[in-house]
Amino acid sequence: MTEARLAEDYQTRLVPLEQRTTPDGVHHVLREAILTGVYPPGSQLREARISSELGISRAPLREAFSRLMEEGLVERIAYRGAFVSQISPKTIEEIAVLRYLVEPYAAEQTAARLGKKLTREVKKRVRALRIAADRGDIAASIDAHLEFHRFFYQHCGNVLLAEQWATWETRLRLFLSVDHRSHENLEELASAHEYLASLIEEGHMERFREELAHHVHKAPGAALQD
Repeated sequence: MTEARLAEDYQTRLVPLEQRTTPDGVHHVLREAILTGVYPPGSQLREARISSELGISRAPLREAFSRLMEEGLVERIAYRGAFVSQISPKTIEEIAVLRYLVEPYAAEQTAARLGKKLTREVKKRVRALRIAADRGDIAASIDAHLEFHRFFYQHCGNVLLAEQWATWETRLRLFLSVDHRSHENLEELASAHEYLASLIEEGHMERFREELAHHVHKAPGAALQD
């Protein structure tokens, strides 16, 4: 389907906002619309249409666009306008291969650094994922899902790994915005992460390391789950 066709196929209208809504509020609405598929990858974000639907001026809308571009969710093409970014299956596959190699190491190093604090911190992140899943909140589940994995990169003590995760996260977020919608519910996703957390709590770090490697590399070439 072409970008032009995508732009004409929207069936869902955005709910109007109050005129005094801040750019933060506009950013939140548009970000959620992208992550929940109201605006699918490759679709054009037409300023006139969106500002009309939201009932706001274009100034806060353009500021929201700028923030979404910084996050990698939106790209602006010269003389054409703003579009929801796209991500190829090949790129996701390549990320999965690298995560398979380095994420268990990052988790292992995080465990060594945090000691007894690890269980509490992991359970906190899994709880956020469970709450989002129970609510059927796709945008929140994507945030919680990525936060679970980001945690190991940020606390492993390796600056380069933390920086590497940052380059992957936007691409993964775009992929998950489609992948999470393919599930009738998010129960399986939450349960998988609860199982990983239980291995940490029980002290089975070697088993956790093996399961995590499997978890991030289930089927990278097809319907990658993580």
